[in-house]
Amino acid sequence: MYVYADNAATTPVHAKAAEAMLACLKEEYGNPSSLHTVGQRAKELLDRARADMAACLGAEAREIYFTGGGSEADNQALLTGAMLGAKKGKKHLITTAFEHHAVLHAMKRLEKLGFTVTYLDVHEDGVVRPEDVAAALTEDTALVSVMLVNNEIGTLQPVAEIAKLCHEKGVLVHTDAVQAVGHIPVDVKALDVDMLSLSGHKFHAPKGVGALYCRKGLRPEILIEGGAQEFGRRGGTENLPGIVAMAAALKETTENLAREMDQVTALREKLIAGLETIPHSRLNGSRTLRCPGTVNFCFEGIEGESLLLLLDAKGVAASSGSACTSGSLDPSHVLLALGLPHEIAHGSLRLSLTADNTEAEVDHILAVVPEVVSYLRSISPVWEALETGKQPHLI
Repeated sequence: MYVYADNAATTPVHAKAAEAMLACLKEEYGNPSSLHTVGQRAKELLDRARADMAACLGAEAREIYFTGGGSEADNQALLTGAMLGAKKGKKHLITTAFEHHAVLHAMKRLEKLGFTVTYLDVHEDGVVRPEDVAAALTEDTALVSVMLVNNEIGTLQPVAEIAKLCHEKGVLVHTDAVQAVGHIPVDVKALDVDMLSLSGHKFHAPKGVGALYCRKGLRPEILIEGGAQEFGRRGGTENLPGIVAMAAALKETTENLAREMDQVTALREKLIAGLETIPHSRLNGSRTLRCPGTVNFCFEGIEGESLLLLLDAKGVAASSGSACTSGSLDPSHVLLALGLPHEIAHGSLRLSLTADNTEAEVDHILAVVPEVVSYLRSISPVWEALETGKQPHLI
C-alpha cells in the first residue's frame, strides 16, 4: 500500500475537473478576447467559470480575478492594499510571523519600498489573537493580512473577528485562504474581508491557476502588464482550460463539503490519537481549532528529512512543512513562531488528508510512523543523550 498524505502540498486532479479541462483543450481552443464565434464561445466559458467560482465563495462574478496561482494572488493583494494606503499617506502593514512565504517575502519587498511592517507573534496554539491585531493598529495602518488556515499546522484563524475590528478603523483586510477553500466553508461576505487568495491545485484542480477575490470598489494593482484581460488588471491570455477545471473542482468540492468534512475529520482524529501514543511526541497547534485534514507532529530526537525518506520507502508520502521550502534544511518558520526550539522543530511531520484517503490508509500510517521513529531514535546520538540523562527531554 502507498498512501498519499501530502494534500496540503497539492491534491490529485478530480475526474470532473480533468474532464472539463480536456473538453476545453480539445473543443474550445479560442482566445476569449477574440470577437469571432470561436473566441466568443471561449469567453462564455470564462464568464461561466467566473460566475461559478463567485457563487461558491459568496461573491459577485465581477469580484473574481483569475491568476496564475495562490502566490500571485497573495502578491497582488498585498501590493493593492499597500498602494491604496500609500495614496492616503498610510504606509504601515500588519501580518503574522507564520504566514506563507508568498506573504512574508512580499512584505519584505514592500519594506524595501518604504513601508513598515509589523509581524505579530503567534501563540503556542498557533492561533492569532484579535486583540493582538487591535493593539498593533495605528493611524498609519493600511492593510492587515492574516491567513485563514495555516499551511503547515492547519490551525484556523479568527479572520472574521479581525476584519470587524480592522474595518472599524478603516483598515483593509486580506486573507490567504489557499489552505481553506475547498476544505472548509468560505464565504467572503461572512468573513467580511476585502481581498482573499486561493489556489486551484489545493482542491483537486490543476496547478498553475488561482484567483483573487477583490471586494467591489477596490481595483487590484497590476502585477502583469500587457493587455486588457481580467478587467484590465492582469495582462496575458487567460489560462482557460485551467480556469474551467478550477471552477469545476470548486463546484464539486463545495457541493460535497459537509459530508467530506465529517469524513476527513474522523480520519484526522484517529490519526492524532494514534500518533500521540508515540513517546516524546507533540501535536503542533490547537487540538480543536484546525481544518479537517491537517496534522503536524514533532518527534524528539530525530531529524525530519530522514523521517520523510524512510516513510516514503515504507509507502507513506508526507512532508515536514510547506512544499515551497522543501529544499531548505532550516527548521520551519511556522514552528519557530510557535516558540519551539530548533532541535524540536527539525523533527516535524505534516500529514494532510482529503476525502480520497481511507481508514485503511490511516491504519497503514499508524503502523509505519512509530516503526520509523523508533528506528531513527535507535541510531541517533541525540536520542541516546536524552535517554541517558545527559540532555533533558524537551517534549
